[in-house]
Amino acid sequence: MKSNREIKKQAKELLAGRWGSAILLNLVPTLLVIVVFILIGIPSIWALSSITQDTSTTILTSVSSDNDPNYMVTLGANIIGTLFSTAITWTFLDLLRGTKQKINPLSDAFRAFQSPFLLAVVIICILISIFQSLWFLLFVIPGIIKGYSYSQSYTIFYDTYQHTGEKMGYLDSITASRRLMNGYKMQLFLLDLSFIGWHILCLLTAGIGYLWLTPYIAASHTAFYDSLPKEEALVF
Repeated sequence: MKSNREIKKQAKELLAGRWGSAILLNLVPTLLVIVVFILIGIPSIWALSSITQDTSTTILTSVSSDNDPNYMVTLGANIIGTLFSTAITWTFLDLLRGTKQKINPLSDAFRAFQSPFLLAVVIICILISIFQSLWFLLFVIPGIIKGYSYSQSYTIFYDTYQHTGEKMGYLDSITASRRLMNGYKMQLFLLDLSFIGWHILCLLTAGIGYLWLTPYIAASHTAFYDSLPKEEALVF
């Protein structure tokens, strides 16, 4: 397994000469994140400040109420964002492995919307949301840890299909991710933590900096996945 320094170096090498197309590839999900934050994040923060009922009751209600409009909008935005982010990861993975030579921003950004990936990403995203919500009922930390455990599920599904031509079970993809991340969750957490300075800088530029930071993070996550030892967790 490579160090985070080596992973970030590999990400920069992957993006070298491709920054323009990588920015265009990430443009839609970057704008989506900003819009979702404006429409959901800010109102949610305001709403939380006015809550007077018992906290545990509020959490249980928000998790269990499928009819809660804010919950459904958040889930829908999460699914759409995941479809774009997974497409970007898969594109970078193909570039990293040499099976793809250049980025086609428009078609590559929507590759997860195609069969057989669309249904897989949607179902896996819903399952992960349910599992992670249940873990969050215990405490915040277990939910975050499980988020890292499940983080490779989408790429595992894609990688398995590319190698075997067969669709991996949705729950099997999540289980494989959990096994693959065993012992490496802290490294991914530290990798994410290393971008904090860049996040602050992007906020100071009113979010414009994310046009460059988002591809850098996505390429780093891709290099992280490719570096993970897969012998025990995956079979293809």
